Amino acid sequence: MERYIMNKILEWKNSRSRKPLIIMGARQVGKTWVMKEFGKRFFKNTVYINFDNADVLKGLFEKDYDINRILMELSIYSSIRINSEDTLIIFDEIQENKKAITALKYFCEDAPEYAIIAAGSLLGVSIHEGISFPVGKVKLLNIYPLSFREFMLALGKDMWVEQIDNGNYEALNSVRDNIVDMLKHYYYVGGMPEVVNNFIENRDFIEIRDLQKDIISLYEKDFGKHTPNEELPRLSMVWNSIPTQLAKENKKFFFGHIKKGARSKDYELAIEWLLNCGLIYKVYNVTKPYIPLKSYVDFSAFKLYCLDVGLLGAMSDLSVKTILEGNKIFTEFKGALTEQYVLQELISETPFKPYYFTETKSEGEIDFLIQKDEKVIPIEVKAEENLRAKSLRLFSEKYNPKYAIRTSMSNYRKEEWLVNIPLWAVWTV
Repeated sequence: MERYIMNKILEWKNSRSRKPLIIMGARQVGKTWVMKEFGKRFFKNTVYINFDNADVLKGLFEKDYDINRILMELSIYSSIRINSEDTLIIFDEIQENKKAITALKYFCEDAPEYAIIAAGSLLGVSIHEGISFPVGKVKLLNIYPLSFREFMLALGKDMWVEQIDNGNYEALNSVRDNIVDMLKHYYYVGGMPEVVNNFIENRDFIEIRDLQKDIISLYEKDFGKHTPNEELPRLSMVWNSIPTQLAKENKKFFFGHIKKGARSKDYELAIEWLLNCGLIYKVYNVTKPYIPLKSYVDFSAFKLYCLDVGLLGAMSDLSVKTILEGNKIFTEFKGALTEQYVLQELISETPFKPYYFTETKSEGEIDFLIQKDEKVIPIEVKAEENLRAKSLRLFSEKYNPKYAIRTSMSNYRKEEWLVNIPLWAVWTV
């Protein structure tokens, strides 16, 4: 399985101003595998410490932050002679040892020649609960579920990916239907590594759904373990409302859809907790489509998306037949599934931060806005081959962007004001 984050970690390894690296991401997205695999590929030795079960090392940082002493004890514990040239040190589930997080500061200041990678499933929550975080002394990288490009690579379609990366869409005309079918499979399977591996090995859709349900159950158990009892019901209600919120034509998050009379202030902490866990994405509305977009954010208007398109389908109990063949029940929800997919691709595969745009007293909405090369680019998402783009045209006539993007199941097509990018190539925006 190939993950593009490997390239970013390699850049970190070769950086002259290297700091300890922290990989952020939700449970089950592949943090541990990526760290260990990176150690295998690029280092002679790897010292792997999991603070969730390494009780003997809980006191490693209690006495002081003498890096020489710490390295010596790590060497003794692991039976590996640690040196800066060929040894990678991995601290997994680092949130279980708060002083280990603080120690990263001293590795940065006193021993920057050593390669340290850390990760933790609930590290985002721990940071916001008062852990002394070494701001400016570490580098952060986010890892997400496998993107569609990584999904294709996992299925051995390297040549397809290469042609799409190079913009050679016409070269893929003969296999276009196969790519579309693969994208529909991705809608169902999603990008959670364990689920993708199962799909590759067994192609058992019932087993895949069971695995997805198990992951969702694991997340929900975390709710109870790591949140106050009084916050748990609100957190569960926000989490379980996401499929319903996205199924609406207007996908803006309405608190009234959680519970009648619900107010935003009662659910702000629950939403923040889910964000810090990496379980949801939050996309804000902007009041004006101008540079810089962040200056026009309306923090009271936003949309929430799930971590993974496959998990969203599992939460909604969508059957594989429904997704692959389509039916009347799926007609309304396929827009939500497609928008979820596009949002994931923008976040995991591009450097752009997505927003969305609506105008007061206007029925039109631009699904996503991105800021690219000092230009604001509108993106409209179509689930099928619908080439009508009324909202996009009205937006373009009023605000005159350099160009607009529509992404749909249709082939690549470039007009004077509009570029249609196939959904299976949306990462090339």
